Amino acid sequence: MATQASPPSPSESAAAKAVAPLPPRRLLWANFAWTQIAWFAAVLGAAHGWPVLGCLPLVAGLAWHLCTVRRAQPEARLLLYAVLLGTLADAGPVLLGAVAYPSGQWTAALPPFWLSGLWAAFATSINLTLRWLHGRPALAALLGAVAGPLAFSSGVRLGGAQFVDAPLALGWLAVEWALLLPLLCWLGRRHDGAAGPAAAVPLREGG
Repeated sequence: MATQASPPSPSESAAAKAVAPLPPRRLLWANFAWTQIAWFAAVLGAAHGWPVLGCLPLVAGLAWHLCTVRRAQPEARLLLYAVLLGTLADAGPVLLGAVAYPSGQWTAALPPFWLSGLWAAFATSINLTLRWLHGRPALAALLGAVAGPLAFSSGVRLGGAQFVDAPLALGWLAVEWALLLPLLCWLGRRHDGAAGPAAAVPLREGG
């Protein structure tokens, strides 16, 4: 006579929850190094009138990223969201006349293509080197409000952009990054190709 299985205990239910393997450490270091190289190459290329040439490391790094993560499709969606959101947000200071760019703009109303590409490069960090921000929206907002304007100011000093109205531009960037970084982290958790698919932990038989 078959016996009816008893429902799993709370501890067994917790053990059966999906566990996603974290990205390897070597991928984290490679991502950190590449994003720095891509940023400098894109900014300096734009500053010297060679925006396409400056984007070559960026494009190569994006291709490498999608080839090395465990699942390329969700990561590609995350990068696309970042490009769309970042480009729309960065159009604000352009339309307000607060910033100007020396090269690389598709139209006068939009930021340059290399800046859109840098949003994709930044998004590769969301599930890797910035993974520790997942589930911490307040911390992500604070970090974005500070680091976003600082990074843009560094690009201005290197000649990749110009402040026409610095207070307005910096204020916009602080709000922009305070909103977008938590949003990107939220999207990253839902389109996480770096950690791989979750694997269920099997239950032991007989308690």
